[in-house]
Amino acid sequence: MTSSGGFPWIFVIGGLPLLGIALIYASPAERPEESKRIALGASIASLIATVWMCAAYHSAGARFQFVRSYDWIKAFGAHFAFGVDGIGLALILMTTVLTPVIVLASWHDAEDGKRSPRTFFALLLATEAIVVGVFASIDVFLFYVLFEAMLIPIYFLIGSYGGARRSYAAVKFLLYSLAGGLLMLVAVIGLFVVSKHQLGHGTFDYRVLSTQLHLSHNEQVALFLGFFIAFAIKAPLWPFHTWLPDAAAEAPTGVAVMLVGVLDKVGTFGFLRFCIPLFPGAAKSLAPYILGLCVTGILYGALLAIGQRDMKRLVAYSSVSHFGFIALGVFAFTSQGGSGATLYMVNHAFSTGALFLVVGFLAARRGSRQIEDFGGASSVAPWLGAMFLVAGLSALSLPGLSTFVSEFLVLVGTFTVHRWFAVVAIFGIVLAAVYVLWMVQRTIHGPVKPGLENMRDLNLREAWVIAPVMAVIVALGIYPKPLLDVINPSVHSTFSHVRPSDPTPPVAASLGGRP
Repeated sequence: MTSSGGFPWIFVIGGLPLLGIALIYASPAERPEESKRIALGASIASLIATVWMCAAYHSAGARFQFVRSYDWIKAFGAHFAFGVDGIGLALILMTTVLTPVIVLASWHDAEDGKRSPRTFFALLLATEAIVVGVFASIDVFLFYVLFEAMLIPIYFLIGSYGGARRSYAAVKFLLYSLAGGLLMLVAVIGLFVVSKHQLGHGTFDYRVLSTQLHLSHNEQVALFLGFFIAFAIKAPLWPFHTWLPDAAAEAPTGVAVMLVGVLDKVGTFGFLRFCIPLFPGAAKSLAPYILGLCVTGILYGALLAIGQRDMKRLVAYSSVSHFGFIALGVFAFTSQGGSGATLYMVNHAFSTGALFLVVGFLAARRGSRQIEDFGGASSVAPWLGAMFLVAGLSALSLPGLSTFVSEFLVLVGTFTVHRWFAVVAIFGIVLAAVYVLWMVQRTIHGPVKPGLENMRDLNLREAWVIAPVMAVIVALGIYPKPLLDVINPSVHSTFSHVRPSDPTPPVAASLGGRP
């Protein structure tokens, strides 16, 4: 075993949801309310532990902190190894903040008497535990195992508890993800073989592979593509996105938030953690093509969102556009772009999560997700209408709300090195205003549609669900500095593999470097 000292925070944060699962199945099956309370308590306990870990993290300290490594499969050089840097820390905090919200939002999602509430909430906690492990893994093989394990609880949550087309959506999600995972497995095996040849012993230790391995350009390209395609499917990045609208539309509301807000970040996280540090030459040479995919996805996702009549599918297609922005910031290889992309991952989780939650509230009242079935909702449910408006304005990056800061950083960082990609991406913001304002205008404004006259406003549980999400959206929109201070050093360290320092902005260069 190796250790960097300090408290084993990762094991506690990931272990508390697993303890919650054990307590859920120890509780009486005929008392589902007890299972819900256990799940909520375990997720809150995990959040508290994460906050303590954040307080103990030193942004000016070592790249990876709270490291724990145990021998796992000695013959293959695999370790049960965890540690966090600023990027992983931000995403773990995002996960543990959203999970209690998701549990509370899903309080009545398995009460039809045919499906087990205990299993539903146990699967949610299992997803949280696995995702925490993914964001903290510093062993490539362990990361791959957890990356694949994520599919299991989400597959059953969609396939067993989703909408009318849940089986189709769950199988499509599983097949796409498995295809990407198989490509990653080939690349993981390739890394082991190359490390054994160069170092005399095979290893999956991320810190060794990123600093001591020297790959030829062809080797880098081949291995990079194995990782990249798997992560592009998971993100999802255009054109690997087609599973997302079906899965998000058929998933229960809380599961849709977990899927799009949390799990999909594993893809963009993988770009930063593995694709760039392990294969810097390939990342640099293929970046222009990837940036082309990004801006295509930004425009494509936004245009398809404009044409949607189902509100959940509209939010799902808007996420395809948002993930294009995140990947754009990653592959611009500038500190502003990388920090903006990481912050965007967090902000997107809360912004899109808020939209899914409010759409779920509306659909539960009306029995429909179709935009044409609504109208004038804010007249009869003013608080619900207000939350929908704020969530929508966050999705279109209104200044003062969280997504604006991250989108601005991505565009500034991209413009420094690829100005035309940034210029084209700006049109995605214009299109976002079209689909968001069109949905908001037709849903909550105008005359009240027949059948909505007695629609109730937010109840106490729903207020507790949406309030913390809105608080984060506003707080990070006004003052994102604490989170950026944690993220920035890790982003600089990641991009040092590709570019030792940020390029001079074109305007400064034309002025001879004068301000």
